[in-house]
Amino acid sequence: MIQDGDKVMVCLSGGKDSYTMLDLLMSLQRSAPVKFDLLAVNLDQKQPDFPTQVLPEYLTEIGVPFRIVEQDTYSVVKRVIPEGKTMCGLCSRLRRGALYRVAAEEGVTKIALGHHRDDILETFFLNMFHGGRMKAMPPKLLTDDRCHIVIRPLAYCPEKVIARYARQRQFPIIPCKLCGSQDNLQRVQIKQMLTQWERESPGRVDSIFRSLQHVSESHLADSQLFDFQGLEAQRSLERESDADAAPLPWNI
Repeated sequence: MIQDGDKVMVCLSGGKDSYTMLDLLMSLQRSAPVKFDLLAVNLDQKQPDFPTQVLPEYLTEIGVPFRIVEQDTYSVVKRVIPEGKTMCGLCSRLRRGALYRVAAEEGVTKIALGHHRDDILETFFLNMFHGGRMKAMPPKLLTDDRCHIVIRPLAYCPEKVIARYARQRQFPIIPCKLCGSQDNLQRVQIKQMLTQWERESPGRVDSIFRSLQHVSESHLADSQLFDFQGLEAQRSLERESDADAAPLPWNI
């Protein structure tokens, strides 16, 4: 995910995941065989009662370069999204646009997000159930405009391990009062479904995640991903190849 000379923008929300990601990247920075720089960036979305001093004080204490970006996405989301409707879609688009802009301004080469294994699986099922697509969040992504590379260093980490690590490290957690506070999210229902599956069949969630790493294109049904129409031609070519390779008869 990280190469020599990279400048990694660590997107820090104040939640357990982003704190853990920053902590691990700092440790990796000291021991990795490649040299890279870190820049912690927090997007202050102007949520009510957001403790603006917590992150600057923490980042100053641990000696990490940082930038606080103020953009009132909270008011925009509350104004546009009807009461009771999911805010996540618009909130994430506004947040992503602001972070990409900062990445360009700061000349960073990688944008690090704190999504973990459970986030990826939840996104996979959300896209399947509600979007009709087999799509998740990859550990490494080139954005559509080819301008930024997004990495997810916690992609292979279960959420429960991250939560335990965050408690041990006693990070100054800042609760989300926008999208993360909605109890009616489809993502919450997916999380409950996965929790129930894991309770009934331990190891099932690991197995599902492994399946995302072992995709058999010819055993799905996407004609843009695999050439089903060309199977007859492929069979003919292979038969011709087998015939050419057949041993000559012994005629003496």
